[in-house]
Amino acid sequence: MWPYHPDLLERPVPRYTSYPTAAEFSDMVGAAAQAEALEAIPQDADVSLYVHIPYCREICWYCGCNTGAANRGGRVSAYLEALDDEIHLVSRHLGGRGRIRRIAFGGGSPNAIAPLAFVRLLDRIVTELDAGGAEISIELDPRSLDDCWFGVLRDARVTRASLGIQTCAPHIQQAIGRVQPLAMIEDAVVRLRAAGIESLNFDLMYGLPHQQPADLDATLVEAVRLAPDRIALFGYAHLPALLPRQRRINADALPGHRQRFEQAAHGHRMLTGAGYRPVGFDHFALPRDPMAVAALQGRLHRNFQGFTDDPSEILIGLGASAISQFPGLIVQNEKMAGRYRMLVGADQLAGRRGVERPEDDRWRGRVIEQLLCQGEARMSQARMSRARHALAPFADRGLILCGPTSVRLLPAGLPYARAVASCFDRYRSCSTGQFSHAV
Repeated sequence: MWPYHPDLLERPVPRYTSYPTAAEFSDMVGAAAQAEALEAIPQDADVSLYVHIPYCREICWYCGCNTGAANRGGRVSAYLEALDDEIHLVSRHLGGRGRIRRIAFGGGSPNAIAPLAFVRLLDRIVTELDAGGAEISIELDPRSLDDCWFGVLRDARVTRASLGIQTCAPHIQQAIGRVQPLAMIEDAVVRLRAAGIESLNFDLMYGLPHQQPADLDATLVEAVRLAPDRIALFGYAHLPALLPRQRRINADALPGHRQRFEQAAHGHRMLTGAGYRPVGFDHFALPRDPMAVAALQGRLHRNFQGFTDDPSEILIGLGASAISQFPGLIVQNEKMAGRYRMLVGADQLAGRRGVERPEDDRWRGRVIEQLLCQGEARMSQARMSRARHALAPFADRGLILCGPTSVRLLPAGLPYARAVASCFDRYRSCSTGQFSHAV
């Protein structure tokens, strides 16, 4: 289905959940810029919130998230108190400006905290930030979905949820430190639907240790049978130098580059054959799902949560390591939970690293987003001319079509989308950041 050109995929590239990427963040941008951006939000601007819970009941070996074990109640309760402090701080800087349209709880695993603690946290957000009408989504770990969570989700009117599945193959689950029987996943799906979840996502992975085509195929068959509204099929990024927990994974058992490519192609073929519409380069959605509709109508976007139908240009991140994005600024909170608690406890915003977005970066970001979301980007003739040389290898292989003021991914070029997008990234020639393979 897709031609394999390893020379075009050998350079690791960002996932481009922002531009500039986190590799360009520096401590020259921090709390002062964060405060200024919050205070400049227009009165009627639509705003989204991301709330980071950096804890899990069990730590998976493959995970690249900022998370730790929720094995000490005092540590978790102290963190939630700090979140309360930050919510109050942000509310003060907003001064009633902005309209909170969406709230996303991520991690880690938000359901690593007690259900009652979640209720209290949500109530604080709704009260302090006047977010009573916001749409609410949450990431969930099936292994720690206690019975009372389903009632809490229903009563809180959570309508979107994402389950971390990764694989249904028991031997691969053992190899990545995430054992969850299929019956557990089936039970979670049934009960989440009964609790009012209207859009359910499965996170799946290819490129895992010991993963053979039959293993991926079996997982995809089960996923299609359970009929989530969305499926994200990610390639595992093995970066043990950056993520020490990944050293527990046997690198010799990982599929090679060509095998990863074939797994991605098989996943795309199988999911689209089952009626899912491709969204971007690694997401799939049933035709009725809002994300599939947004992709069809050219309204798809990309932010730190991946592909999204969220149109807001302003995302406020709450919690340790959470990232806030404004039109002219990206800023990340202090990563270490202990230092984060000290900052907000001292009545200080937690922003510690970030990057300003001048106009040159903003147009590059728009082009990258358009390529990844719509498969086509338009720009001035002068800007297109400057990128033409970098794009030539992809055009020569029939993966893209370049016009005087546009570049379009052809069907064969979909797996090369991130590599094509990197042609518009002015930082990649000098950045020391480490990234995953494009497929």
